[in-house]
Amino acid sequence: MNKMKILIAYDGSDHAGAVLDDLKQAGLPPQADAVVLSVYEHWLPVPSSFAEIEPGRLSEQSNEDRDPLVMAMRAAGFVMSSFHDWDVRAETAVGSPASVIVQKADEWRPDLIVVGSHGRSALGRFFLGSVSQSVLHSARCSVRVARGRLEEPGTPVRLIVGVDGSKGAEAAINAVAERHWPPGSEARLVNGSWAVQQFVSEQMVVDLEDWIAAENVRVKEVIAASTLRLQAAGLTVSTLVRKEEPKHLLVSEAEAWGANCIFVGARGMGTLERLLLGSVSSAVAARAHCSVEVVRAQ
Repeated sequence: MNKMKILIAYDGSDHAGAVLDDLKQAGLPPQADAVVLSVYEHWLPVPSSFAEIEPGRLSEQSNEDRDPLVMAMRAAGFVMSSFHDWDVRAETAVGSPASVIVQKADEWRPDLIVVGSHGRSALGRFFLGSVSQSVLHSARCSVRVARGRLEEPGTPVRLIVGVDGSKGAEAAINAVAERHWPPGSEARLVNGSWAVQQFVSEQMVVDLEDWIAAENVRVKEVIAASTLRLQAAGLTVSTLVRKEEPKHLLVSEAEAWGANCIFVGARGMGTLERLLLGSVSSAVAARAHCSVEVVRAQ
């Protein structure tokens, strides 16, 4: 089997430091190929009308400690000290961070991109929003938005896995089952079950009730199969099914339970889900207090 390929975006910020800490809690394999990528951020000249952007912020990277090559090499050294059998190299590129990360991923085809929850650049966020959200929407592989916390090596982890019977959720289950988790680690399967919304057409309500009832039966079967799959991977498994919007339920349950990470599929069950709920994965990645891994099936 080919070694897992992991692209780690690093910009020297506190959030990027969380990326490195989070790697040790991600169940990653003992052998992998990893690239630590830092970006020389390049933008067009800033109009003088943007007075709220501090002038000094644009020249921060002139400091040697903020040099992308120095940062990438230091981060690569940290990764190698934590994962002795990984092949790790440091790389730099020039451009806007999100675009560079996605372009590198398109060229190198990693299995997983790991990014911090926010990038360093105030200017970048002003124009494009969060780097992590931009990567999440544009990447063709799985993306882990890291909000790591310091833990002792080998500490059991707690994982929330969103299940809805979709292929995306199945990919998330498979990703968790294939990882290497410390003994005593737990997974909680969470499903936000459907509640009928208020519609003008009474017939539409009846049709939806029938559809939701059938989906709930199917989801219960999926949860049972997923439980066995994760138990076989050595995880202690519990389940939670509740009539609540999935994107709210996943975030609130992860916080209440003290989860280390939420795993969700990149896409849900289809057009109807997106119509009623919007993008669950994007909302969870933006709002969660823990790391979030959005899984795209290869």
